[in-house]
Amino acid sequence: MGGSGWKASWGPQDDNDSRATIRRAIETGINWIDTAPVYGLGHSEEVVGSVLAELSPRPLIATKCCRIWDEAGNISYNLKRASIRAEVEASLRRLRIEVIDLYQIHWPVPDEDVEEGWSAVAELIAEGKVRYGGVSNFSVEQLKRAQSIHPVTSLQTLYSMLGRRLEKELLPFCADNNIGVLVFSSLQKGLLTGKFSPQWVAGLHPEDHRKKDINFTEPRFGVHLKLVEKLKVLATGIGMTPAQLSIAWTLRDPAVTSAIVGSRKPEQLAEIIKAGSTTLPVKVLDTVATLLREHRDNLRNALN
Repeated sequence: MGGSGWKASWGPQDDNDSRATIRRAIETGINWIDTAPVYGLGHSEEVVGSVLAELSPRPLIATKCCRIWDEAGNISYNLKRASIRAEVEASLRRLRIEVIDLYQIHWPVPDEDVEEGWSAVAELIAEGKVRYGGVSNFSVEQLKRAQSIHPVTSLQTLYSMLGRRLEKELLPFCADNNIGVLVFSSLQKGLLTGKFSPQWVAGLHPEDHRKKDINFTEPRFGVHLKLVEKLKVLATGIGMTPAQLSIAWTLRDPAVTSAIVGSRKPEQLAEIIKAGSTTLPVKVLDTVATLLREHRDNLRNALN
């Protein structure tokens, strides 16, 4: 919903579609919105804020800090206390709210400033500008450093059938330490929806950053598509779509609190919302595990 004109853009976006999508999401029972200042260089927060002004009660709002930009749109990282305090005020203004429910450090960069940045978030909680503090893209070691200063409410991290690095250490650590896990890219930027083909990627808007994403280029892309075709068959057999199967799969682990799934139009929500209340049968999970092992081997062979 940040639209075009920034480094990680998904291409142009109609703000009216964005607002309609947010309204429909609230109507269907979604009760929180995750955004960040860097999405559209402030634009995503402004769009969210324009809808929040109409809502009472409003949903929970999660946003982030540490990724800043200059007048030319060049993005950098800053975890200094002064920067974070300035950023929270800007976010509150764009979102048109008086307190942020979950304020997250977007990236632990630079690493040597993690303690200063997290201390600043703790101060904002004490002052009432923020209700809870979370982090995003942190390692276990960085989580431990943050925990020694102030409790970490949540970790936001990538998790999908194609991105499973958190399973070995991060998920167990968060479960043991009562840290919620908010997973993003559960559809791997749309790749696991079953809608992509070489022609689809070629037709993406020139600003859509997925055109340069390694998962959308060969040889990875072809191997991924073969997995998706098998997931389509599996999903159809249980009355689901590949997207629903993929989202429900990320939610199967009790350590995962929530899956963040981006939507650009209201009609996309009907499919997505069903995955939140789906429990996958053990037989299906076993089949997915087999398919993912085969995919891992196929990808390894393609890259060698």
